[in-house]
Amino acid sequence: MRRRIDMTEVEAATKIRAKYLRALENEEWDLLPGPTFVKTFLRTYAEFLDLDPRLLVEEYRQRYERPSSQDLTPFGPGLGGQRRRRRQRPRRNWGPAIVVFLGIVVLLAALYGLSLLGGGEEDANPPVATVTPRPTATPAKQRRRRRPPAPTRAALRLTATATVYVCLENASGKAVLDGVTLARGRRSPTFRSKRFRANFGNGGVRMRVNGHTYAAARSSDPIGYEIRPTGRPRRLSERARVQLCRT
Repeated sequence: MRRRIDMTEVEAATKIRAKYLRALENEEWDLLPGPTFVKTFLRTYAEFLDLDPRLLVEEYRQRYERPSSQDLTPFGPGLGGQRRRRRQRPRRNWGPAIVVFLGIVVLLAALYGLSLLGGGEEDANPPVATVTPRPTATPAKQRRRRRPPAPTRAALRLTATATVYVCLENASGKAVLDGVTLARGRRSPTFRSKRFRANFGNGGVRMRVNGHTYAAARSSDPIGYEIRPTGRPRRLSERARVQLCRT
């Protein structure tokens, strides 16, 4: 009241309800929840007013708080009473615990002995190791993939890379192209035979044999080839080339 502090201001600062603050001021302890709350509120309120909270709490404790059963010190004849109380404590009966402990020790010893006996029998009759034979290695020849059989017939198609004269005979000597001129970029039909012999007016031609492409040698003069199902086309001699397409 001297500091002209309103109770609502104290309530907002200490978070203590105004009715509890008025009860503290008027020492109406029955309006408070209990002694613990009273001492807590006293400390908080005293700290807000810059007072010593210990003096207020101690005064309340001595004047109004009843001593608890823990604070009461029983009267007795000093150390003698303590000795008598120690003698009056019931002694623990260790008999059953000792019997159980001895039983566990005997059981463990028996199990250990059985394990030793079992180990001796296992050592006397060791298990026979089973050897699994390794699978026989497959010979290298069997592991290799079988190659497809070599073709016995040649599938031939000609493509002109320049205007070229073509004379082509099959294995029976029949002229399948008898003096035909192919313009640049033109293709011949696909012919099939065991072998072919060709006479080209120049080297401006490509030969596709069973999926493989071979270019004729660059030449402005006539050139001849023998074409088989496998391998590169083989150059013909001048005499063999001149004899083509004469029948």
